[in-house]
Amino acid sequence: MNEIKGRKSEHLAIVGAGKGIQLSRATGFDNVHFLHNALPELDYDAIDTATRFLGRRLSAPLMVSAMTGGTPGAARINLSIAEACGALGLALAVGSQRIAIEGRGAGGLGPELRARAPDVPILGNLGAVQLRRGMGADEARRAVEMLEADALMLHLNPLQEAIQPGGDRDFSDLLPRIEALARALPVPLGVKEVGAGLSADVGRRLMDAGVTILDVAGVGGTSWARVEAERGGDRLRRIAAPFFDWGIPTAEAVSAMAPIMWPGTVLIASGGIRHGLDVARAIRLGADLAGQAAGALPAAQQGAEALAAHLSEVIEQLRIAMFCTGSRDLEELRHAPLA
Repeated sequence: MNEIKGRKSEHLAIVGAGKGIQLSRATGFDNVHFLHNALPELDYDAIDTATRFLGRRLSAPLMVSAMTGGTPGAARINLSIAEACGALGLALAVGSQRIAIEGRGAGGLGPELRARAPDVPILGNLGAVQLRRGMGADEARRAVEMLEADALMLHLNPLQEAIQPGGDRDFSDLLPRIEALARALPVPLGVKEVGAGLSADVGRRLMDAGVTILDVAGVGGTSWARVEAERGGDRLRRIAAPFFDWGIPTAEAVSAMAPIMWPGTVLIASGGIRHGLDVARAIRLGADLAGQAAGALPAAQQGAEALAAHLSEVIEQLRIAMFCTGSRDLEELRHAPLA
């Protein structure tokens, strides 16, 4: 358990220092250009950015995505995230709860998060591969209960596990286990990648298995191949180097996934979301929400007030994009003309 905590702390330090970002590949959002509307015929202050997610109202289609969990540093960050999201009415997804489950302690992922964010969706998090290592419905229910979570996300990270020394590399027969968990959980089950993207084929198989929330988490943000390389010596860096920019760009993943989403399912665009214009682009391509992780981390490390200020700027940028496309609400933004 101490080894896992140490690894999580190293991950947080590397990402916080900006050493894990994609360099040669981007999200693809810069190729999405709205047609400017010089006569929007609407009142800027009347624009409605609100939406609903997991039965709760959000002030904007924005979620602070999973970052980390289970260490003292992560605990402080998660409390800041909960406080900021609670104040602004935004969703939050916690990092892996593995330490909290295996270590028999909350590790900063306990009821204090719900106390700070009583009215917004909170999403729990476990590694999907842990379903092959003894975790099942009981542990998943415990992960939900310790947060009073509205849903549980399973993260898929085969590239990271393949590069990480001692990584969990047996991903065989995971889909039947995911399907069984979807049937057993009292809350919706979601699945996310961690930076290499979900393909439409994988999305279809997951929905067939009962998954109702898909987070593409594509290329353009954090590269976990880079992060793991930063933790290792020369040999690990050589092995990881060809995979630094491996995966599906976020905009491409959203565009491929949106047309196949079932009614009642939710598509989240994360992976390199930089600002509110990227949020608007993600919604236009078919996402229901956009998630920001590394982009929000520097502010989250400063505290709840700094994070709330950052997220408020992201929402203001989204509102400007809606104003300049003549979009009164998110439904109109989904149909805004592209140049």
